[in-house]
Parts: sequence; structure tokens; C-alpha cells
Amino acid sequence: ATELQTGERDISDGMSPDDVVGLGKEVGIPERYLRQAILEEHGRVEAPAARGLLDKTFGPATVAAQRVVAGTPDEVTQRLREYLEREEVLTIQREQPGRITWEPLRGIEAVLRRSTAAFGGRKALMLGNARVVSATVTALEPGYCHVSLTADLGGARQGFIVGVAATGFVGGSAAVILAVPSPLAWLPAAPLVLAAGIGYIVKGQYRPAAERALLGVERALDHVERGKIKPSHQLSPGAPGVLGSIL
Repeated sequence: ATELQTGERDISDGMSPDDVVGLGKEVGIPERYLRQAILEEHGRVEAPAARGLLDKTFGPATVAAQRVVAGTPDEVTQRLREYLEREEVLTIQREQPGRITWEPLRGIEAVLRRSTAAFGGRKALMLGNARVVSATVTALEPGYCHVSLTADLGGARQGFIVGVAATGFVGGSAAVILAVPSPLAWLPAAPLVLAAGIGYIVKGQYRPAAERALLGVERALDHVERGKIKPSHQLSPGAPGVLGSIL
């Protein structure tokens, strides 16, 4: 109907925010949601594409999400701080106006909270692999803020890279050792094949970990925006249990 009304042209061409709000009102969408959506679209920053061999092979070293939420910068910052310190094992590393960074909590408290989460006594930890979690809160129109949340997974990815490299080194060393005394030409290839298989499995474990961290970032923004987790950001039924948490 709106396309017919505008002469069968793309209704996004040349439409001002007031035009969008007017159309939204006609179909019963509250103005505050329309204003929030417009601000979020204007402030959207595209995620960087995969760069380099490591990003393409293993996955990104950082995950990020952003959203426009209702509230003042102080209110939004407080909601975000409370969520991350209550639902994750994180503590504030540094706090500046409009920017906060968290690092993993250390000591016996961290051990107890991780153990409780592993055995199902509390919500699953989503950002356990993050080395640093950074939040930037920017005021927009009165009553709205743009929130950007980033998790640095460089340390976790480095661990997977070292694991793959160590597996390859052990397999290559075993192949060299077996090649000297063995009369069988195929025998030295056996440890290489085994190492390649193990390395492939290890490499494949990082991308799900990065996806889980991204889900954790989105869930944190869900809480800041509405105080609850969106259904699309819930854990899947196949979420890892005790053994998965240990691994």
C-alpha cells in the first residue's frame, strides 16, 4: 500500500525520519521504537571482514555487537556493569567517561563461580574465553545511547594455534623417527595423518567458542535494552555440560 501511495518507487528513497515516523504511526508502531530504530540504523558500523590467514582459518580474534538503547549514559552504564559482573566472571579493569573495560576475575571467587556454572547452579558463562571486554557508551538524542560491546578473544585463539602447531610438530617428529629404522614406506606417514586429524579437530573448536562469545555479547546488550534475553540469543539445547565446560 505504501509503495502504491508513493508511486511505485522505493519508499526508502528520500524519506526523512518524520516520514518514517508518520508511516509507522499509520500501522500502529509506537514512535519511540521508530526513533530508536532510526538512531540505530544511522549509527550502525559494519563488522570488519576477515583479514589474514588466521582469521580465515580459525576465526576472528574479537567479536562485537552494538545497539541503540533507551536511557541516559549513566543508567545504561550501570545496567551493563551490573549484568557483566553478576552473570560473568569479570571485574572492572579500567573505567573512563563513556568507556569501561573488564578483565577476568581471579582467585578463589572466580574458581567457585566457574564451578557453580559448570555444574548447573547458575547461568552458563558466555565470555569465559575473553581476555578483555570493552564497552563504549555514546549519548545520542535525549533519552537514547549507542552502546558498543567488544570481547577480545586473542588469548584463546592463540592457545588453539599453539595446540595445532604442537600437534603438527609431534607428528612430524614421530614421522622422522619412524622413517629411519622402518622398512615400511607407509609407516612414517601414519603419525602425520594422525596429527593432521587431531590438528583439524582442535582448529574446529575455536569457531564455536567465538560464536558463543558473540552470543554472550548480544545477551548483555539484550539485558541493557530490555532487562531480559531475546529468544534468539538463548543457548541451544545442545549447550555443553560439565564435560564441555572442562574441555
